[in-house]
Amino acid sequence: MIKRLILGVLLFVSMAVSAQIDTVSVQIDTLEQELPWPQKLQHRLDSMMQDPLLDYTQLGLMVWDLTDDCPLFSFNKRQLLRPASTMKLLTAITALDHLGGNYQFRTSLYYTGEIEGHTLKGDLYCVGGMDPAFDGDDMWRFARALKDMEIDTLCGRIVTDVTMKDTLKWGEGWCWDDDNPTLSPLLVNRKANFTNRFLASLQEVEIVTDSVSLASEKVPSDAKLVSERKRSIDQILQRMMKDSDNLYAESVFYQTAASTRQPSRALDAARQERALLERAGVGSSSCRIADGSGLSLYNYLSAEIETMILRYAFRRKAVYSHLLYSLPIAGEDGTLKKRMIGTSAEGNVQAKTGTLTGVISLAGYCSASNGHRLCFAIMNQGIQKGSEARAFQDKICMILCD
Repeated sequence: MIKRLILGVLLFVSMAVSAQIDTVSVQIDTLEQELPWPQKLQHRLDSMMQDPLLDYTQLGLMVWDLTDDCPLFSFNKRQLLRPASTMKLLTAITALDHLGGNYQFRTSLYYTGEIEGHTLKGDLYCVGGMDPAFDGDDMWRFARALKDMEIDTLCGRIVTDVTMKDTLKWGEGWCWDDDNPTLSPLLVNRKANFTNRFLASLQEVEIVTDSVSLASEKVPSDAKLVSERKRSIDQILQRMMKDSDNLYAESVFYQTAASTRQPSRALDAARQERALLERAGVGSSSCRIADGSGLSLYNYLSAEIETMILRYAFRRKAVYSHLLYSLPIAGEDGTLKKRMIGTSAEGNVQAKTGTLTGVISLAGYCSASNGHRLCFAIMNQGIQKGSEARAFQDKICMILCD
């Protein structure tokens, strides 16, 4: 009898406490709903900073209201972290700002000497512009252009001009066991076997190359153009950003340097990016820029830096329109195709992802429920399970869009 009485009292107390908790929870929810939009968003983001994930990992976070041009929220905004592939944002924005949205990637074929009968008595020069999309069809068109000039025999040299960049084939700080791209101004289907493929294409169109020798030097100024393959910067940015293609990013990185100095070097490209950071209003001395793709373990940026370059791009329509067009869209395409589906962020968030061992990052744009345009950077580091960090970032994005 006494035991039943005690159990009854305990049950009553438990129910009373539970009811009080529920009442407090409702009051808190009601209070949050009554808050103005910025404070409501800040309150919800602040609650995310209690996530258990942050007990054993690092986070850099910043959110900027582009409509009112003011910061909304930050957490460790100046902590330097590895950006992974969100490094491509700095590469893309610098290139668009420095080279312009009409810039073209070129691979060219020239000749010297004379055409006697159907024989070219001179040299062919293949001039590399580091077009990462140059493929077998482009190569065939080079060979076809010679055939259309009624050339059926070559008597001279096939010369590769790769003076557009230095001779380094890999980036500083790249891991030896990664699937790293080869950094050459002359690639075909992403491989550094340009001359052999060109010879094969010449044979396909029945051009005799028996007496041809091979060389590598700069094309002379009096060489005559045979054919030129061009691609717009928009074509390159699409794959670079949507699919996070590292070769495409490195090509864009070196273009910014080659416009002022050849052979271009990563150091020269980094100088261009540091100049962009100065124009964006963030000091460049506190970061580390090693490559254009984010593969390097030597890259260090902060959430503040990434947010400020997104703000810089937004304020320049000629940059922003090209950049936004290239970014993955949540739940729709690219590296965000399978994320945030069925939430307020689907079709709204346009952002660049970043993934390295232990690093998950996300930075880009979205629109809030009141119509304000926002930019943000979320950098998680020390991550053991990438799915946990992605889920955390998706929640942040949903808060921004709700």
